[in-house]
Amino acid sequence: MRGSCLCKSIEYEVDRLDTGIGHCACHTCRKAHAAAFNTTAGVLHAHFRWLKGVELLKHYESSPGKKRYFCGHCGSHLVAQKESKAHLVLRIATLDDDPGQRPSHRIWASHAVPWLEYEADIKSHAEWEPGHR
Repeated sequence: MRGSCLCKSIEYEVDRLDTGIGHCACHTCRKAHAAAFNTTAGVLHAHFRWLKGVELLKHYESSPGKKRYFCGHCGSHLVAQKESKAHLVLRIATLDDDPGQRPSHRIWASHAVPWLEYEADIKSHAEWEPGHR
């Protein structure tokens, strides 16, 4: 699967998603993406490659040990990296191809905005999903 930023200056390739797809409504995801929630999946470093534009990547440490990477030209958030984690947190909306999966869960539902009318038949967790580290 391939993905890119809004201006197409940065492109990447993913061999496969290594976790399920989920929606996150935490305060920082909402602010970083200017949206009611952000949709992500984990991808092992070995299954992810930057194809072009890596020199344009900028990052912001939104919480201790978590860096959010985005295009320095158009601002599209592409991935996040947590220190000592074996995977990247891929922003699914930046994929140019259909990942062939659908979201399976929602986290930080306790932070959900009251004005969003969104129903989905998926598991919902008030904060992190059980077993998350």
